[in-house]
Amino acid sequence: MRKMVCSKHSVLIVAIVATWLTTYFGYITSFNMKIDNMMQEFILLLNPLSFLLFVYGIALFIKSTKRRNIYILTVSVMTSIIMFSNAVFYRFFNDFITLPILFQTSNFGDLSSSVTANLHLTDVFFFTDVLIICLAIRFIPKNEQKVQHSKIARKLYFVMTAAIMMINLGLAEMERPQLLTRSFDRELLVKNIGTYNYHIYDLFIQSKSHAQRALADGSELVEVGNYINANYAAPDPEMYGIAEGRNIIAISLESLQSFVINEEMDGHVITPFLNELSKDPDTFYFSDFYHNTGLGKTSDSEFLLENSLYPRNGSAVFFTHSGNTYESMAAQLGENGYFTNVMHPNNRSFWNRDIMYGALGIDKFYDIESYTVGEGEAVNWGMKDIPFFNQSVELMKEMPQPFYSRLITLTNHHPFDLDEEDKLIPEYTSNSNTLNKYFQTVRYMDEAVKILFEDLKASGLYDNSIIVMYGDHYGISENHNKAMGMYLDKEITPFDNAKLQRVPLYIHIPGYGKGKTIDEVSGQVDLRPTILHLMGLDTKDDMYLGADIFSPDHEPFAIFRDGRFVTDKNVFTQDVCYDTETGEETDKGECEPFMERASTELNYSDMIINGDLLRFKEEQGNTPGSPDKE
Repeated sequence: MRKMVCSKHSVLIVAIVATWLTTYFGYITSFNMKIDNMMQEFILLLNPLSFLLFVYGIALFIKSTKRRNIYILTVSVMTSIIMFSNAVFYRFFNDFITLPILFQTSNFGDLSSSVTANLHLTDVFFFTDVLIICLAIRFIPKNEQKVQHSKIARKLYFVMTAAIMMINLGLAEMERPQLLTRSFDRELLVKNIGTYNYHIYDLFIQSKSHAQRALADGSELVEVGNYINANYAAPDPEMYGIAEGRNIIAISLESLQSFVINEEMDGHVITPFLNELSKDPDTFYFSDFYHNTGLGKTSDSEFLLENSLYPRNGSAVFFTHSGNTYESMAAQLGENGYFTNVMHPNNRSFWNRDIMYGALGIDKFYDIESYTVGEGEAVNWGMKDIPFFNQSVELMKEMPQPFYSRLITLTNHHPFDLDEEDKLIPEYTSNSNTLNKYFQTVRYMDEAVKILFEDLKASGLYDNSIIVMYGDHYGISENHNKAMGMYLDKEITPFDNAKLQRVPLYIHIPGYGKGKTIDEVSGQVDLRPTILHLMGLDTKDDMYLGADIFSPDHEPFAIFRDGRFVTDKNVFTQDVCYDTETGEETDKGECEPFMERASTELNYSDMIINGDLLRFKEEQGNTPGSPDKE
């Protein structure tokens, strides 16, 4: 009897088992998820099952054998596409796809080179279950596929499905309490509830965020404002206003991480000009500065610089909230007589910049149409850095002063391709083609920055400007840890992965003469108040979450968008607390006070963005630092 029942359900059983095992093997071969014990391994094995039982189980309601098989095959194709897409995405972003990212179709064409570079021949494995199901449908006798199901059988089936889901959630909650409150940690969610259930949860989170704006009434500003006011870092009197009235030239250094600064690769200096600049008496060089970006990458770094708020989790604010009200740095500078602009030789709609820049109060966007791309000057999705800088300085010479120009570079972008004539050092030799080429494109960008400084001096703009340069996000993801370990001559741990999120920051003030290296922990969220205070502009009444890096009140604390953080004493990553000096695991209690702080700041930032709370600020007159709050 049991044999007969199994045979009648054989296609369904084959489908569930085949997709289940394909998913599990996809987890362990394509995603770098840290497994600490056997329980976590069991949860990883179990977590796809409840979803697959449910979605395939709908076939039990389909009477026609042909339609039932078509449905089962369609489900297998869709699950395979989901796993395949996440694997390719993960190789570049070290993260999982979210719904808003799927709708950023305007970026897909420009990202094609990066996507192609992350395709592997072994990716056909994700469609193994489709092949197995096709064979099952072909070779299992037709009479064994004609199944009639009783209501009781179907009910028992879905009770079993629900039970497995509850067991999965229960075990996950034991391993990681309050798991579903950590929507910013997608890897943790996938590891515990599975890829398919994660995407359903993501749909819920995105729907919730859209509802927040509709339900917001401005009362939330009081709580957020009190927090911001309590953590306000007053400017250092000696630094406040030292660059008042100067032009501001802010340069986003594409994919530049700090591990290449003041270092060599096989005897070749990687960044000779930036090394020299870090020791220049007119330069403040920040050696323990971190990016705070998420999936929005460069656009997130722009958002952080302008607003001193954290980007959204799982999407790019430039796409999802370009209609919000903001208190951007560009808007404040514009109110104080600055001509504000962005210079980026790319399509103006990429990352929705043409719309978002209007919301940020930027006067003009010099996109690819503002530049002449000569023969041999094109790279990636735009223009090589050297001709870009050359032509940008020419444009600056025609601008009304003072101006605030933000320049976004392109050459040092994945997949780090470079023409032969631009290769100033040889490739590195490792198992990672990405890392091998990265050193060459970094070296080219360094040369481009050197030429920019020369052009600024020749143009007469240099002496009356302040130049701020920062790495926008990582260039080498955790998927290249083996090669990175070879270069750094050590095994890369989660602690090292966190520390590798350091990006360089240079604040160069010609003629100042008192620059130095600052090794205090800080992040991109701190840029806005730091720059505005240097320009002599007050920020006491502004809504932002960063702190002036020069302020005596600045805390050595950098929060990552995925919930990790770094302090002067500890690094918190993958639910483990590490000692900063030794890199060894330490008592989690040392990190606990900052865990709550990190969660609070990320949540407050989300509240401001998702609720579009700044639209209520003027009408309420309830702002940080205002008399009624002191």
